[in-house]
Amino acid sequence: MWCIPPLASAEFVAPMEDVLDVYERPYDLRYPQVCLDETSKQLIGEVRNLLPMTPDHCRKYDSEYVRNGTANLFIATEPLAGWRHVEVTDARKRIDFAAFVRDLVDGRYKNAIKVVLVMDNLNTHSVASLYEAFEPAEAKRIADKLEIHYTPKHGSWLNMAEIELSVLGRQCLDQRIADKATLVSEVAEWERARNVACSRIDWRFTTADARIKLKRLYPVQA
Repeated sequence: MWCIPPLASAEFVAPMEDVLDVYERPYDLRYPQVCLDETSKQLIGEVRNLLPMTPDHCRKYDSEYVRNGTANLFIATEPLAGWRHVEVTDARKRIDFAAFVRDLVDGRYKNAIKVVLVMDNLNTHSVASLYEAFEPAEAKRIADKLEIHYTPKHGSWLNMAEIELSVLGRQCLDQRIADKATLVSEVAEWERARNVACSRIDWRFTTADARIKLKRLYPVQA
């Protein structure tokens, strides 16, 4: 469900249209469009052994469990290429975000001119995080490879990474996972299967659509 502020203004409309215009750009290897987001997963262990599935009964587990902390998952998805990558980390601090972005820039997108990066405006999602994590020259090198587009406040639904996280949640995270190692293994297999299938997001909402369907959000001209 979309979460839209009751009193909209140019502060919402302008970044919304900016992101939608990015999504209308054609596929270009030199300027890959990447959506980034993160989520957390509570690690839950069993207090008793599971009863395995049989021909006549489903798998059974005890309602009691033990909490083993949480893990963070960064996700980057390139919708036009049908590619995504998930990184499991202990936290989602500025240095964790910076390391994830550097891996994108120096890994899959090392030959790109600019990585067109769409993400929400969480306080860690900034070039400042790069300078906190790396030496100035290294931070600037990474920043110069980025073309950042932020979704508006209350408009994180415009980030296609949220769609990919929803799929991840339904297909992989909707189960008890006891520890980080198991989480890494499960997520890696999910990622591999999605990438092999080249699963894409069929995004059809455009700026033209927004001006019609969300007309009430636009400032009224005097």
